[in-house]
Amino acid sequence: MKIYTKTGDKGETGLFGGERVSKDSLRISAYGTIDELNSFIGYTITEIKDESVKANMLKIQNYLFTIGSDLATPETEKNTKLNIPRTPESFYIEIEKMIDLYNAQLEELRNFILPGGSKSASLLHICRTVCRRAEREVVALKKSVNNDDNIIIFLNRLSDLFFVLSRFENKVSNHPDTIWKP
Repeated sequence: MKIYTKTGDKGETGLFGGERVSKDSLRISAYGTIDELNSFIGYTITEIKDESVKANMLKIQNYLFTIGSDLATPETEKNTKLNIPRTPESFYIEIEKMIDLYNAQLEELRNFILPGGSKSASLLHICRTVCRRAEREVVALKKSVNNDDNIIIFLNRLSDLFFVLSRFENKVSNHPDTIWKP
């Protein structure tokens, strides 16, 4: 497989199914940010202390790859023949279970906290903010194309999970959350 094809040299890229679009389109921005998030997660995993969190982060990376291919494939009659997996409800239900599992092990949050703490917690906060950006881009895309609501729900829950995991990582690293002092 050749790495460079030169087909994108004029600012366009190909979607699954063959359609060509500008590289600054909302669709490309949305799945590009999903890819960025997936890369940040890969980096974050190298700093995670808890093995169950690492395993769940790998699961999330696979989910995000599915979501990226879902976003990169417009829902057209022609593309249904490609059998591209779409984002199922089970993805965000699994994220909700993870939130409940880790949040149950934390003290009740009584204050706003600042992003930071241990290195792994800080990286999880970055994942949270990139995830929120991805969510905003998918919402913007939804205004012009038919996207599955499951993607938006998943991203919304995922950013919440990153927040909980950042607190959990601070706990297992014996690093207290930094309380916001207005």
